[in-house]
Amino acid sequence: MTLATLVRALDFRADFPGIGDWHYLDTAATAQKPQAVIDATVRAMGADYATVHRGVYRRSADMTLAYEAARRRVASFIGAQSQDEIVFVRGATEGINLVAQSWGQGLTAGDRILLSVLEHHSNIVPWQLLRDRTGIEIDVCPLTADGRIDLDAAEAMLTPAHKLVAFAHVSNVLGSTLDAKRAAKLAHAVRAKLLLDGCQAVPRMAVDVRALDCDFYVFSSHKLYGPTGIGVLWARADLLETMPPWQGGGAMIDRVTFEHTSYAPPPQRFEAGTPAIIEAIGLHAAIDYVEAIGLAAIHAHEIDLVRQTREALRSINSVTLFGPDDASGIVSFAIEGVHPHDIGTILDEEGVAIRAGHHCAQPLMQHLGVPATARASFGIYSNENDVAALVRGIDRVQRIFGA
Repeated sequence: MTLATLVRALDFRADFPGIGDWHYLDTAATAQKPQAVIDATVRAMGADYATVHRGVYRRSADMTLAYEAARRRVASFIGAQSQDEIVFVRGATEGINLVAQSWGQGLTAGDRILLSVLEHHSNIVPWQLLRDRTGIEIDVCPLTADGRIDLDAAEAMLTPAHKLVAFAHVSNVLGSTLDAKRAAKLAHAVRAKLLLDGCQAVPRMAVDVRALDCDFYVFSSHKLYGPTGIGVLWARADLLETMPPWQGGGAMIDRVTFEHTSYAPPPQRFEAGTPAIIEAIGLHAAIDYVEAIGLAAIHAHEIDLVRQTREALRSINSVTLFGPDDASGIVSFAIEGVHPHDIGTILDEEGVAIRAGHHCAQPLMQHLGVPATARASFGIYSNENDVAALVRGIDRVQRIFGA
């Protein structure tokens, strides 16, 4: 039995109360939540609730242990050397902004950052804000014909002036996967750091940050079947030690006087205020859930569904497919003469939920020559019935629009 067949045979849809008979194909935007995660957050918000890091009473101490256990769980999940390399943030967007506003303070006019055409706005705008403050320059790496970041081009573009390479590990539009180890090698050859946006990678493939040899890695809980409102910034310990705080307040300090404030060591230095306690415990439960199934099995299952979907859509003359055939869990497409929003509306009437729009990747849309795409994306709970419903819905779209 193959790994993909194993996931289909076990059928995890029953674990997700938000699914039912719904054909939910928008997991790249946000994943549905398994009952195990819901139960963990309800317990944390109810019978177990207390603040962390402050109270000397038993329940507060217990909640502090649970919160820090979530940090250790994240560290082991992505292969971090220590839990002190894990900074809890609101999501990947905040993680990238943290790096830009803290580590980025060390950049000056003449320094350069390399991005790619397919980046999410969250991995573009923070660097533009930094550019506007400091006078650094941003270069943009092109894509290969099948929608991957062109690392041959990156190699030719990189110079000693580059201080950072910031790439998506998996594209949120095309599903293309970066050769992250080669990207790290290229960045480090010119003494630049590598930041990876792992939002679409972490839910569907095993990630080991030390093996990837990157310097920063960010991801969001809600795409990993966990709660919204929490994400992770991993960074090498030596980098975190040199980075100044980016927000001030409680919990991130050592000692405060009106004359001078000293700061806590990482990761607390970057976690001002009362943290996302409930969300961290939910993230812990989500990691336990996906690892119990196995990321290799999840990845194989999603690759199989992508293959089925692309084969079905390729046979329809009016459909244009974007991205590589081995895309990770994502299929973006367009139908000639039909706006993606109309596709999404008609599919919704058929009980199929997809994403339609620019997917926070407007420069990529310009590169593709379209205003927007329709995007189907898969998760643990997806199956062949979802693919069949998508194809039936597209057939109805064609009938309505005469495509």
